[in-house]
Amino acid sequence: MGVPIDGKKVALSFKEELLNLIKERVADGLNAPCIASVLVGEDKGSLFYLKNQSRVCEELGVVFKSFIMDKDSTEESVMRKIKELNEEDSIHGIILQLPLPEELDEEKIINSISHLKDVDGLTDINAGRFYKGEKCFIPCTAQGILELIKSTGINISGKNAVVLGRSTIVGKPVAQLLVNEDATVTICHSKTQDIRKVCKEADIVVAAVGIPKFVTEDFIKEGAVIIDVGFSVVNGKMTGDVDYENVIHKAGFLTPVPGGVGSMTPIMLIKNTCEVLK
Repeated sequence: MGVPIDGKKVALSFKEELLNLIKERVADGLNAPCIASVLVGEDKGSLFYLKNQSRVCEELGVVFKSFIMDKDSTEESVMRKIKELNEEDSIHGIILQLPLPEELDEEKIINSISHLKDVDGLTDINAGRFYKGEKCFIPCTAQGILELIKSTGINISGKNAVVLGRSTIVGKPVAQLLVNEDATVTICHSKTQDIRKVCKEADIVVAAVGIPKFVTEDFIKEGAVIIDVGFSVVNGKMTGDVDYENVIHKAGFLTPVPGGVGSMTPIMLIKNTCEVLK
């Protein structure tokens, strides 16, 4: 029987450290960290994350300002709002909730965020620095995934890791972080042949494909560490990319949904924002 990875428990250790840092800052007469979140439209997943981010910020004494714009907003109006936030000294970090409505140029809008406030690490400047190994903001979900893997006590160096999905927000940065830890990494995607065979050779599997219960027991090597990044609603219930009940008996460690990766992302966001203030 595998061990569930308690994302809330791992997040708590970071929470305590960040809470002390923020309390010390306020006690010294300085402003509390401030995060601005921009949401265009009413995507249900984005609204869920927005609510979660707001709750965690409140718990840690971080000021959280949300700007919800109409789904019919133009690129110019969204970029104008971001420009205002870039120029506002009291705001230390800016996050853009994704996905944007299809008619908007996502890359163009992301890159309108100042790289100095891009605490989600999505701009070209931060991405370029990340892959060159330079100081930058690292995408929050990817950071959280790495911390969850480390929490199991596994020595990542030399391990075979498979990342299912090649998105710029999760798949690619997770793969790079694992390479940085000296793992041998394979990225699988829709054109990969015999994904099951590739996964069965992996000591670590990160599933980020957005297909409910895609990863089943026959994908998994006995004792592997499985990180489920998926988030879908099936029959009114939150469901991940991994068939949890099927896989937990074979995996060494497995993150639940909810209670796994989602618990870490807002904490990494605040951690990055605190880096702005150093």
